[in-house]
Amino acid sequence: MSGVRVLVGTRKGAFILTSDAKREKWDVSGPHFAGWQIYHLKGSPVDPNRLYASQNNGWSGQVVQRSNDGGKTWEVVGNKFEYDGDPGTHLYYDDKPRPWEFKRVWVLEPSLTDPDTVYAGVEDAALFRSSDGGQTWREYSGLRSVKGNLWTPGAGGLCLHTILLDRSHPKRVTVAISAAGVFRTDDGGETWRAATRGLKSPYELPDPEAEVGHCVHSIAMHPSRPDVLFMQKHWDVMRSDDAGGSWREISGNLPSDFGFPIAVHPHEPETIFVVPIKSDLEHFPPDGKLRVYRSRTGGDEWEPLTKGLPQKNCYVNILRSALSVDTLNDNGTGVYFGTTGGQVYASRDSGDSWKAIVHDLPAVLSVQVQTLP
Repeated sequence: MSGVRVLVGTRKGAFILTSDAKREKWDVSGPHFAGWQIYHLKGSPVDPNRLYASQNNGWSGQVVQRSNDGGKTWEVVGNKFEYDGDPGTHLYYDDKPRPWEFKRVWVLEPSLTDPDTVYAGVEDAALFRSSDGGQTWREYSGLRSVKGNLWTPGAGGLCLHTILLDRSHPKRVTVAISAAGVFRTDDGGETWRAATRGLKSPYELPDPEAEVGHCVHSIAMHPSRPDVLFMQKHWDVMRSDDAGGSWREISGNLPSDFGFPIAVHPHEPETIFVVPIKSDLEHFPPDGKLRVYRSRTGGDEWEPLTKGLPQKNCYVNILRSALSVDTLNDNGTGVYFGTTGGQVYASRDSGDSWKAIVHDLPAVLSVQVQTLP
């Protein structure tokens, strides 16, 4: 029988939750790397026992860990992230130039075809790739040529936080950077272009046609339709039908179009999930009601999913990497998210009902799901 493994990164360690396909009872392993911030854990789609984890703290810096047995044991791999050549400067919060400085790995994205190939998105924003299981890393420095001198940090830093790989276009990589925008390569990283036409950021950018400087919080796509992208922006939920060539707003009837994560149903390419947050200053659900919103029409029309979620006095946040889906179908598709209050909620029926499968963890930074054979 197939099963599910939920990889949870928190501010004080990593936790691994496992269940069978019924997803009624969960085993909890952890904390792994206790006391460390675990920005991201993710498993290889080729070898589910190959996991990568990014751990960081202010005293010991950045460490990348690798597991070959589904998280039972771990080994430190390469942590040498060096910018290619002289990276120059980017803009800081005060709009003054500042040199690029590596701080941490925000996201690890294993290759769709090779467990030893993995991409890393880092702060200050850059994309790195390893082809030896994380032992060595090489930067795709061409990304910075797209007006990198004008990129500015978002509230969480100048971070490359999302990496989308496309099985039907092996040389295509799409990334999102806060606060710079969306960028795409179609030639394996040699050349890049901004994919931001249609994005509007009037509060941050006085130029309505600005190519870079947009605070993109997350992007997602369905593998069967790689040209259709969905975005949760600083404000606005957006959609592109041409691989980021142009965007249009699909916020529709959401109670707030501010939020961090976005996810696509694995079997329904027009079904998407978001978690609205009140505002960029008040990082909690509107009215203190924790609601996931689902659109079955590719946006514009949204329904609140509340069964099993707290509907009063709830003031948690759900961060950009903390929403994920499994690919089970016969027993219902699973949707999962973690909160800054330390809960991980799961739905076995595409969001119709929810249950906390673990609680009282440290603040959750990331939730990634593996469907096991």
